[in-house]
Amino acid sequence: MGEETVKLKKNVGLLSGIMLIVGTMIGSGIFISPKGVLQNSGSVALSMIVWVGCGVLATLGALSYAELGTCVPKSGAEHAYFLFAYGPLGKIIGPIPCFLFDWVGLFIIRPTMFAVISLSLGTYAAKPFYENCDPPDSVVKMITICTMLLIAFINAWSVRVATIVQNVLTFAKLLAIAIIAGGGIYYLALGSTEYISEGFEDTVTDPSLVALAFYNGLWSFDGWNNLNFVTEELKNPTRDLPLSIIIGIPLTTACYVLTNVGYLSVMSKEEINLSHAVAVMWGEKVLGIMAWIIPMFVVMSCFGAANGVLFSTGRLCYVAGREGHFPQVFSHLHYQRMTPVPSVIFTALMGIVIIIPGEISTLIDFYSFSAWTVYGLGAFTVIYLRITRPDLKRPYRVPIFIPVIVVFMAIYLVLAPVIQNPKIETLFAFLFICSGLLFYFPFVYFRFIPPGIGKFQVFLQKLFAVCPTKDANEPIADDDSDTAKSEKML
Repeated sequence: MGEETVKLKKNVGLLSGIMLIVGTMIGSGIFISPKGVLQNSGSVALSMIVWVGCGVLATLGALSYAELGTCVPKSGAEHAYFLFAYGPLGKIIGPIPCFLFDWVGLFIIRPTMFAVISLSLGTYAAKPFYENCDPPDSVVKMITICTMLLIAFINAWSVRVATIVQNVLTFAKLLAIAIIAGGGIYYLALGSTEYISEGFEDTVTDPSLVALAFYNGLWSFDGWNNLNFVTEELKNPTRDLPLSIIIGIPLTTACYVLTNVGYLSVMSKEEINLSHAVAVMWGEKVLGIMAWIIPMFVVMSCFGAANGVLFSTGRLCYVAGREGHFPQVFSHLHYQRMTPVPSVIFTALMGIVIIIPGEISTLIDFYSFSAWTVYGLGAFTVIYLRITRPDLKRPYRVPIFIPVIVVFMAIYLVLAPVIQNPKIETLFAFLFICSGLLFYFPFVYFRFIPPGIGKFQVFLQKLFAVCPTKDANEPIADDDSDTAKSEKML
């Protein structure tokens, strides 16, 4: 089995790409508690502007990543882009941005995202059994862990089944949004405009509160770059990657705005600010005895979002193992099912480790600082490659002002909370990112292999029935003399 090689199959088409983006972004937030945006903006009108603004920023970031994904058509998103862009800087410095992204991505960003969405599912699934009180943490976390293991099993079993689950559940959550938006429009047509007609009344004037409104909105939009993690599995990445982004993110933005219109057609902003489950309250007011379908849709929505996160994160772990930044066994695929079983299991276990001691608010604070640091560097990479590799073939070329805007917004989103409201979670995230260097030099640069690791990897290879992968790298068209070096780095 050691001599046999396998590779990922191209199973993701345009529809699946759109569903992966939409299905990952639309998770629990818009159904459970959109009050963060409304509470910090103060007014109905400004909250709507914030939702649209978050959608615009997510679209700008995704379009920047679309250029990177089409000129560096490799799975792993920032992993591949940082390695290609900064690898030629030298043997010591070049791989560091890529490794630090792998480090923070696989230990903070991606597992935390998976954990928060799954924990929201566990909370909502347990709530019907505890009508008069909050469900115990132990029950919520048990449901959450079981859900995470089920999602891991699906992704380890079949790429096709995972994409079918993603597509079906995305349609389900779009149906839920259609119910809320349609109900809201119906009530507005009946003249229920009391709450939504408040406009800019009570609008806040404190810029820091507006920033907090954007933080809450941007969390709901996170996942816009997930398709970049599975580029090698796209049937036609040059067309499908940018097209999925252009369709998927504006669709999500429209869904969020219409859902808020639905809420405000029957609920005051005071009711929304006091509610921990806005969609449930809306269902009780509008659907009557059929209100139970809303919690069901929320659980399905969370399951689909968590499935999308694990699907894409498994590919990051896979390419990190292929590059040598993680143990090589993570780059192996199941010899029959062609799924990255070790990577999927590792990601799920990391999410479970985070779940056990963590709370949602703390996890989100830890996540946001790390994520926007990476997104800012990703947008800067577009600018850097325009300067250093002007002749690089770019099937999709984003206007240069777009990544510039994303870089400045990322700087603001990283520094603003530190300046305005310093939290210990931010310091921990920064120190954890820097601590990656303590592992980079001995294990990656000097290639130190701890005793027994080889035998352990062989054991895992036999346990999971996985084989080494056939490197599917294709030449990246470029007219300068660094082509061979860059291809070698990839």
